[in-house]
Amino acid sequence: MKRKSEYFPPFKDGGEVVAAWGEARLIKYLDGKVVLKGGTKEDRLAAHEWISLFWHEAVVREVSGRQE
Repeated sequence: MKRKSEYFPPFKDGGEVVAAWGEARLIKYLDGKVVLKGGTKEDRLAAHEWISLFWHEAVVREVSGRQE
């Protein structure tokens, strides 16, 4: 008898891109975490402005480079 884990591959939450500004990406994960990745200083500034206007209740973590 096969175990359940042999039928279903392990799930990896890659996140969902909610919005993008240039190279900056706002990503929301299934656990509710919201992360702003990449982009130039201007891209991130535009992202923060958008977040403050349209998603002000979000707590956004910033990740620069290829972390995570």
